[in-house]
Amino acid sequence: MTAVDCLASERIWFDKPRYDEAERRFYEQMNGPTKPKQDTGANTILQDIARARENIQKSLAGSSGGSAADIGELAARMKSLELENQSLHKVVEDLRSALSKMESRVSALERRSSSSSSSSSSAPAVNGTRPAAPQKPLSAPVKEEEEEDDDIDLFGSDEEEDEEAERLKEQRLQEYAAKKAKKPALIAKSSILLDVKPWDDETDMSKLEECVRSVQMDGLLWGASKLMPVGYGIKKLQINCVVEDDKVGTDFLEEEITKFEDYVQSVDVAAFNKI
Repeated sequence: MTAVDCLASERIWFDKPRYDEAERRFYEQMNGPTKPKQDTGANTILQDIARARENIQKSLAGSSGGSAADIGELAARMKSLELENQSLHKVVEDLRSALSKMESRVSALERRSSSSSSSSSSAPAVNGTRPAAPQKPLSAPVKEEEEEDDDIDLFGSDEEEDEEAERLKEQRLQEYAAKKAKKPALIAKSSILLDVKPWDDETDMSKLEECVRSVQMDGLLWGASKLMPVGYGIKKLQINCVVEDDKVGTDFLEEEITKFEDYVQSVDVAAFNKI
């Protein structure tokens, strides 16, 4: 068998490339020419690069705009702070000037008070007032003065004025002492709140209060009272009194009240106020 016979017996499609080319041309005419795969891939990459550049530009523009806004806001705040600082400086200066004026006025008042006190201390005063100067005698007619010129003692008039001023001073002192003696002296008084505790809940509290009020002396005045619960049914007597400090003391009250041993267990001072 020859080679031609072998090839004739094989079922091979030798014209397939030609038919493929014809099919490609047919579809190109129907849909338009198709671009190579390499070209479409390159175009896709270029488009991605363009999009990336555009995004970068947008982000840069946005960041620059935001920073400009921040810078503007910061500048406005700095300007307001500067204005506030200037106003504060002005207020401080005004306060300093007012303080200096006040200090000068105070020093002037102190100098005046010191000078007035020195002048007042130099002159004798009775009851906060200066003694009245003696009145000068009325001038006589000119003729009488001419007639009595020989009888006038020029040095004796000063002595008479001094004696009159001394007599007036002593009179004012006596009047002041009499007024001071008539004025009643202040009596120091105190308000005392006492807690009187019984032995138990069976103690007669009315009898206990009667015993406490039986303590009487000059300078002691009993006031209102009430029963205060202590616990377990026991109540204490809380009583108020007014005493003169020079006549009655808290120690005396405690000693006198605790003498009623059948009713009183202890006495405490709950409150002490000066009147």
